[in-house]
Amino acid sequence: MDDIILEAHNIWCQQNIAHVPKVEKDFRKILEDQEVDAVFIATPEHWHAPMAILAMQAGKHVYLEKPCSHNPYENELLVAAQKKYGKKVQMGNQQRSAQTSIMAIKDIIDGEIGEVYKGEAYYSNNRGSIGEGKTIPVPKTLDWELWQGPAPREAYRDNIHPYNWHWFRNWGTGEIHNNGTHEIDICRWALGVDLPESVTSYGGKYTFQDDWEFVDNQQVTFQYPDDKFITWTGHSRGLIQPTQPGRGVTIYGSKGTVQLDRNFYKLFDLQGNLIKSKFENSISATIDATGQGQLDVNHINNFFDAIRYDKSLHAEIKDASISTLLCHLGNMAQDAGETLRIDQNTGKVLNHKKAMNAWKREYAPDWEPHL
Repeated sequence: MDDIILEAHNIWCQQNIAHVPKVEKDFRKILEDQEVDAVFIATPEHWHAPMAILAMQAGKHVYLEKPCSHNPYENELLVAAQKKYGKKVQMGNQQRSAQTSIMAIKDIIDGEIGEVYKGEAYYSNNRGSIGEGKTIPVPKTLDWELWQGPAPREAYRDNIHPYNWHWFRNWGTGEIHNNGTHEIDICRWALGVDLPESVTSYGGKYTFQDDWEFVDNQQVTFQYPDDKFITWTGHSRGLIQPTQPGRGVTIYGSKGTVQLDRNFYKLFDLQGNLIKSKFENSISATIDATGQGQLDVNHINNFFDAIRYDKSLHAEIKDASISTLLCHLGNMAQDAGETLRIDQNTGKVLNHKKAMNAWKREYAPDWEPHL
């Protein structure tokens, strides 16, 4: 890592937290440190599950950013690893720790809006073109070999790092994972559902002709028993107009609706009258690249309390992995071009053998995760 970048980082740490942490390039050396009890993983998505499994094997608790996996096979491994090694594993779907969302879910369970039947999740942004990448020398600040890790090797190009890897299948999983994981998870929570009966996706790449490998606008429907369903509307490159905010969730019930985002909770009756509203004490960002705010603090505090006092995690991996799997199924349905019927016990596709090719990825030699 460049000395100038490190020095700027050290100055910021000293000024803001009065402590300059030790810097280590290779995470495996951190896992060897017996003084380290827990690790936070906020790497590109192809690293999430392999790194988390190695951490558990080294005896560490894990805070794992969403999505918890690059493919459904890794979901299975993560859940099995947590059960085998007995460590606390929290996924970074921070809205599970929002006091307003916790209040809303309690009100829904208590019947405030009657029988809930639909969860509507949406995300709206206006990302620009990532262009067509040109092969260039790897920057001195990047260990390209270690960065690629479990992923099959590719030449370094000028439109991959530090953020656009999200839109390449070798490392990322598209917008439905990058942001939809949050809102789809809240819909699952509100409706009290897990794996769907079927998944349908419509969408495409409608804006720029560039290297972006996923759809940039997408509509996914997850169908459940008892006529319950969840929809995901993702606008990566083209804002939802005219008045809908950047992201959020609306839960529909027989007696009213609940509107949620990271910062507020609003309850309406069937006539659209506002019955109740509550805002978070501190505002969190919604559509920037980091989403930083009070929810991070709440979620991390919950993780620490789970380790120290054996309290329940707000997003323990067994449950959180289900929301991640829904997002994988959304991508799989989009690629299949037809409705996928789902085994509600395993999440596997029943009617489309080709779609199941995406259940597991190809790994670089010696990097496939194992228990």
